[in-house]
Amino acid sequence: MSNAIPVELASLLEAADAAARDRAWDRFVSANTRLLLHTARTTCREHDAAMDAYAYLLEALRQDDYRRLRAFAANGRSRFTTWLVVVARRLCVDHHRQRYGRPRGDAPSAEQEHAARRRLLDLVAVDLDSALPPDGAVADPQSQLEAEEVHRALAAAVGDLGPRDRLLLKLRFEDDAPVREIARLLDFASPFHVYRRLNAVCALLRRALRRRGVEEPPL
Repeated sequence: MSNAIPVELASLLEAADAAARDRAWDRFVSANTRLLLHTARTTCREHDAAMDAYAYLLEALRQDDYRRLRAFAANGRSRFTTWLVVVARRLCVDHHRQRYGRPRGDAPSAEQEHAARRRLLDLVAVDLDSALPPDGAVADPQSQLEAEEVHRALAAAVGDLGPRDRLLLKLRFEDDAPVREIARLLDFASPFHVYRRLNAVCALLRRALRRRGVEEPPL
């Protein structure tokens, strides 16, 4: 089953004593290092920051007798690798905020987030251009309001997706992860299956946006 507890995690959570837990933890880290490192590197672009975040998330996963990892055992509703990437990314973001604070609205990360939303809107093919001024022109308040409403509708539609689909969009449109790498991380059979799921998710978003009053552009 896709939501089965991996052997390494089960051994860790069921270890009878400290020595057994240490051995099980080493096996767990060995089995998941590549995935966790990738998550740290896509969250923190600089090498040193990524390594700091990786060390932080390992320590956080060990805290309180592996409390965060036990949450998956209690949940059991999603694939472990998908769940672990989501948890690891949140920990890396928390680490970054602890060290550097939250990004300001004009920070590069905010610009990247906006660009990622625009790329997704382009793919979904909603009528955003009608709410935006030509290049170099100043947007009037009504146009700005319409554009903001489109972005809010998109955020709400994405928020209604399942965790795996949200992570798929995050990896593709924010992290610019290669499709082959996404297929490996999310256990797709091939890059073709990644593209097929992306198309299906975009269709879901189009329907959700139409329900919120955002129409596709005329042909």
